[in-house]
Amino acid sequence: MEELIKQVFAQGTKDIQNNFTIAQAFVSLTLSFFLCLFIGVVYRMTHKGISYSKNYVQTMVILGVTVAIIMLIIGSNIARAFSLVGALSIIRFRNAMKETRDIAFIFLAMAIGMACGTRFYLLAIIFTVVMGAMIYIMNIMNVGALPISEKLLKVFIPESMDPETALKDVFYEYVQDHALLSIQTVRQGLWAEAVYSIRFKRDINQIEFMNRIRQINGNAKVAIIEGMNDVDI
Repeated sequence: MEELIKQVFAQGTKDIQNNFTIAQAFVSLTLSFFLCLFIGVVYRMTHKGISYSKNYVQTMVILGVTVAIIMLIIGSNIARAFSLVGALSIIRFRNAMKETRDIAFIFLAMAIGMACGTRFYLLAIIFTVVMGAMIYIMNIMNVGALPISEKLLKVFIPESMDPETALKDVFYEYVQDHALLSIQTVRQGLWAEAVYSIRFKRDINQIEFMNRIRQINGNAKVAIIEGMNDVDI
């Protein structure tokens, strides 16, 4: 029995060593760690909004290193690849990504791990540096951003008032364009919260605009939200 165990262990060690050496494994894991860490720094520098998560950055690094070791284990063995697919098929990920950009970073970390795991070290380094530079440049140049002057206006109106009628004169004086997005009852139906998309006229004092509305709604809540593209609402 002991002899059989030794033979099995020796055969397994031989198979692994035929695919990669311990030194290659160490280089692949270490390189994937630092490259994914670099991508994590780029993500932190270019992130906008309030949904930043330290755990997400650490997950990217862990994922990249894990993919690297998986690629080392699989090598060119088809049987191992199918076994791994079967093992991973039982895992269910239920966390929804809040931003599509976060999904792209996950795939980026996986690609780095795959390159390191297949021992394309130079390709992994070049890919990481180029992608990091591209992401940083796109962030600096604000690529894809649409210059929008619309703002969100949230205003409480007594239930007895019609928002469109009550705010008609104020909108005519201060607002170039507006659209009612939603209206709902709050505080046990005594008030209505109206949400508008508005575009101010030039050289308008927003504080004065809000004070005019407060005179109409009995000094109730009025809020203007700016930067709808960058703020998570």
